[in-house]
Amino acid sequence: MQLETYVEELQRQLAAAAAAGTDETRETAERLSAALDAAARLMLIEALGAAASEITTELTPGSVDLRLRGRDPEFVVTQAPEWSESAPPAQAAPPVAPAAVEGEESSTTRTTLRLPDELKSRVEAAAAHAGVSVNTWLVRTIASALDAGASRTLAQEIRQEVNKRVTGWVR
Repeated sequence: MQLETYVEELQRQLAAAAAAGTDETRETAERLSAALDAAARLMLIEALGAAASEITTELTPGSVDLRLRGRDPEFVVTQAPEWSESAPPAQAAPPVAPAAVEGEESSTTRTTLRLPDELKSRVEAAAAHAGVSVNTWLVRTIASALDAGASRTLAQEIRQEVNKRVTGWVR
């Protein structure tokens, strides 16, 4: 998807609005037009990323990812693997619903995660096996891990402490 046409139209609209003003207004609009390019691209990419995230929520277990190729964004759609009732996949796991989080449901935060190459390959393979994007797989896995940790009861924690034994001689 080329953003150039949208950015140029925004610049044309700014110039048209400034044309009704004085020479100073037109010069100011012309200077702002150059700075508008980067800001407009960033806002368009943010809007497209939010749209991809919202669509992914509705497509579960499929996903839509937004990738940048040079200066232009590109959508990558991953559909859930097809299977029939007569021949389900060998190890099909039920889709995990995304965990509810506090705050707005549609808000997301971009985070950079550095993984060792071997672990990254394993994550990619697990995501491919589940038929979802790496991002979707990571979000679900993290949510499951946090939910599992929160479900431990006080009794379980006390039992673990009691079962810790130390043997040996003390002098």
